[in-house]
Amino acid sequence: MPNLRKKLPSANALFVFEAAARCGNFTRAAQELYVSQPAVSRMLARMEDHLGVRLFERVRGGIELTENGRILYRKISEGFSGIEGAIREIEARATGVESVTLSVSTAFTTHWLMPRMNRLNQAFPSVDLRFQLISGRIGGPLVDVDLGMRFMTQDEIGANSVLVMPEVLLPVCNRRYHEQALLDEAGAHGDTVIVMDDGERGWHDRFSAFAEHKRRAASMLSFNDYAIVVQAALLGQGIALGWLNVVSHWLAEGALLPAEQELIVTSRRCCLVSPESRPMRPIVEAIRDWIVEETRADMRTVDNAYPALGIRDALKGAGLVLG
Repeated sequence: MPNLRKKLPSANALFVFEAAARCGNFTRAAQELYVSQPAVSRMLARMEDHLGVRLFERVRGGIELTENGRILYRKISEGFSGIEGAIREIEARATGVESVTLSVSTAFTTHWLMPRMNRLNQAFPSVDLRFQLISGRIGGPLVDVDLGMRFMTQDEIGANSVLVMPEVLLPVCNRRYHEQALLDEAGAHGDTVIVMDDGERGWHDRFSAFAEHKRRAASMLSFNDYAIVVQAALLGQGIALGWLNVVSHWLAEGALLPAEQELIVTSRRCCLVSPESRPMRPIVEAIRDWIVEETRADMRTVDNAYPALGIRDALKGAGLVLG
């Protein structure tokens, strides 16, 4: 350790370097550290001078690590993760409570996790569950969390990822809206289509009932949070695109119904992912497995309730056997 101190301008340089490397931007690192951007630049310049090598290259829109920078970042990340893990273990020993942080969407939290929170608490009474909530499309790096839900292509799935289910889409609405739509046989009134953002405008045309003009979109409701999209469908405001991993609870309960007996399975996969730099604790693994099993139990329930959808066969065709 005495030699390490001599190789750095200050111990704080490690924290500044780690934040800048992880954020890929001096300004975001400064915001995270509650200092000014020039202070971050000066510290890292001092660090580079002290080491005698370049650690960063400035590129359009931010910074990139040099080869030397990547070597240092990898080891610092491993060290910080080990220190954080040790502190958590000490805290757990002292209090008997372990904290677990999930990076998930507001929609998944509101419409899938909250209805079964009592069961989760009973299964893990000594866990302090925390959330990093994403209101729009889920994505981005896993920073300061234990587990994140992400949609990934097959090529992106690694050793730190566990498959929950393929991405399955279907139109959903509540029972009252569905019954009114059945009465409107001629389609004179049309549907109110609920969308999350501009990227999903026109989602209904992916389904044959709309593509073949058996149904038509007469009006549209647009929200920037998928949790509100699902809530609007629950309240009978229209027909929404349902991500099955989010709406499966309401389908199993009968609060939402398939608006059409058709679903789409995409090439993406819903996965629970752990950060590569953070060793997975047994409690995190247990919670991950609990979410996977609860999700698949929902799939079995929904498949039994709506056999015409063919959920079991669709999942099997995508490589997931429900059992």
